[in-house]
Amino acid sequence: MASISLGLNFSRKKSLARNAAVERKNLITVCRFSVKTLIDRSCFETIDDSCSEFTNFAAILEQVLSHRLKGQINWFGYESPRSFWDFIRVACSKVPHNCISSIENMENVSSSRAKGRAWIRVALMEKRLSEYISTSLRDIKTTRRYYEDGAIVLGEEANMLAGMLLGLNAIDFSFCLKGESLDGNCPAVIDYTPYLKFTQSSDSISSDEEELRTLGSSGSEGSTPENIGPPFITDQHSWYNKCKRVEQKFRLALEQKGYLEELVRLREAQLAESVSQNKLVLQRMEETDLNHKFEKEQLEFIILELQDQLHSFQSLEQLSAEISLSSTSLDPLHPQKEGLGRHGNSKSEGKEDTPSLLGLCGSLTSMTSYKSLTSLKSSECLASPNAEITSPGLTPS
Repeated sequence: MASISLGLNFSRKKSLARNAAVERKNLITVCRFSVKTLIDRSCFETIDDSCSEFTNFAAILEQVLSHRLKGQINWFGYESPRSFWDFIRVACSKVPHNCISSIENMENVSSSRAKGRAWIRVALMEKRLSEYISTSLRDIKTTRRYYEDGAIVLGEEANMLAGMLLGLNAIDFSFCLKGESLDGNCPAVIDYTPYLKFTQSSDSISSDEEELRTLGSSGSEGSTPENIGPPFITDQHSWYNKCKRVEQKFRLALEQKGYLEELVRLREAQLAESVSQNKLVLQRMEETDLNHKFEKEQLEFIILELQDQLHSFQSLEQLSAEISLSSTSLDPLHPQKEGLGRHGNSKSEGKEDTPSLLGLCGSLTSMTSYKSLTSLKSSECLASPNAEITSPGLTPS
């Protein structure tokens, strides 16, 4: 009995895992179909809230982001349902220049589900829905906090989802954020009928016609040629439908071709403008580089010139200092000034000069050593005496 119960539990878990995998695959496949139909519809008209393809896409994306979303546990331990906006608000807060705060401040949007629907429309108009989804999926910690195991955003399908939504950046959306489409009371309903249409191939049509003819011919031996009429009419009708479908595909391809050609011309014009701007920038960079080199050479020359002038000034100062020292040491009036200073001091002290000191000063000035010293002076730097100083010829009494 225990082995039977274990086997039943194992088979039940296996079936649950298979059902979850099939659910994820179906949602991703339907989302890819809805993106493709949106891109095809955008070739003919502007996408807004009245477009059935967009309404279906918004419902599918809401189901994908709400797949296996954890509930919110309150203070009493009860679990209340949660909207995908609670996850987007936290995970996309790190996106630069995001629209989270503007959606939170909307007056006519109060419920969490309505804010999530408004975010989908604003992100599509900003052409940043894929960027928001990619950023939120990279935050693994926040994603695991809000979603259970087996959710689409935690599986390999998450990368496919971000890649599919990247194609919507080429569509210009126009939405009114005050309409009834943001009503958070009613849940989103997906319409699967546009993706379940059976298109019969030409081979299957021909095989069905052959089968009908075979059945008609083998119905009775006494069949008349009038029985051939209905298959012929059916065949003509099928060929008419084929031509109509081919014509419709041709028109669609022609319109897409015109759109792509216009887009290519626009991109070529933008590329040519970018190339010309790049050339101008490169030319300006070269001119700036040349001016910089020229200014650098000028500054180096000025620095060398200033260094030479500084050395010359230092040598001149040194030479002037030496000349001043030599002039003070060789000046014959210097001792007389000292003597006069001493003489003035002696007068101030009330002492009288003696003729012997005056005679001594006069004899010193007439010595040969003074002549030898004055002969060493330079005619350019030091001034020579105009007349020879003679002794007063005073003798002591």
